[in-house]
Amino acid sequence: MMNKRVSKRAKTCPFCEQGVTHIDYKDPRLRDFLTERGKIVSARVSGVCALHQRRLARAIKIARNLALLPFTEHR
Repeated sequence: MMNKRVSKRAKTCPFCEQGVTHIDYKDPRLRDFLTERGKIVSARVSGVCALHQRRLARAIKIARNLALLPFTEHR
């Protein structure tokens, strides 16, 4: 059996590419970083750098407390 190496392209942080310094809790694109169950997507999956992942998590938590984003899905 032949093992092939799969070369994956390194994910780049979408916030670093755009030069974002502040992640706003009112941004509707925060939903892109949530699963359908309402969990915050990990940096490994989303490709966000550590600095922006911390800022993103803080913005999502603020938006949840202001009822702009859900804590969980409704069943």
